[in-house]
Amino acid sequence: MKDLKVGIISQKFEISKDQTRQKTVNLIEKVVLKGANLIVLQELHQSEYFCQYEDVNLFDYANSYEDDIKFWSDVAKKNGVVLVTSLFEKRAAGLYHNTAVVFEKDGEIAGKYRKMHIPDDPNFYEKFYFTPGDLGYEPINTSVGRLGVLVCWDQWYPEAARLMALKGAEILIYPTAIGWFDSDEEDEKYRQLEAWVSVQRGHAVANTLPVVAVNRVGFEPDKSGVSDGIRFWGNSFVFGPQGEELFRSDNESELCEVVEIDKQRCENVRRWWPFLRDRRIDSYGDLTKRFID
Repeated sequence: MKDLKVGIISQKFEISKDQTRQKTVNLIEKVVLKGANLIVLQELHQSEYFCQYEDVNLFDYANSYEDDIKFWSDVAKKNGVVLVTSLFEKRAAGLYHNTAVVFEKDGEIAGKYRKMHIPDDPNFYEKFYFTPGDLGYEPINTSVGRLGVLVCWDQWYPEAARLMALKGAEILIYPTAIGWFDSDEEDEKYRQLEAWVSVQRGHAVANTLPVVAVNRVGFEPDKSGVSDGIRFWGNSFVFGPQGEELFRSDNESELCEVVEIDKQRCENVRRWWPFLRDRRIDSYGDLTKRFID
């Protein structure tokens, strides 16, 4: 059972899609030189985070979806890595998804995941742009393992992580875009950040699986002028199957790192803590209800 070397890349938006993609490619090449065999990019990594306001013209960003598939397929093949991307998918006119596409080392599509939980909050108006996913919680088989790929807002829901684990995912992966408003109080910023880290650390422990979250970094203005914008808080991390911190970045720095995950350790921890064995599946029927009145 070979160890997994995960390349995690987080960067600021570089004025244009072309400049941003070129920088991403350069960073991919760097983590490949460090031995990465799986690379995870941040959410919607080709563009600015355009969901800060509602504008029908921004659906044009998804017109290049097929060309984007070809581009990242070539990158994965050239570098001989499994690559987790995050793309704006145009499925049909008026039907769009926030989609993670996973490429195999030979450039073939190993699988994709359409974001299931879609937020609608100030500066995160994703319900305007994205239709909720309809592919379910299906791990993606790759040459480096069975990947439980989810996206950002999904990370707050233990049900999503659990279903991926129950279907045999060997690692949970979250491309992410989350941050602060500069006007927030410092103690509120701290609470938000630590809540975000803690809930995902819990997914690692409860499912005895590694968790990888790669978050955007840097300030992006709200072009509508309604608010100042979002300062993405970085803090990308990797937790092991007991919630042990293997890596965590800071609030501001761009990221190009490789983190090694001991896959045998996941097997061992599940033998010590057989949570799946002791689940009382006969008692969970009400979980499918919105609320138990």
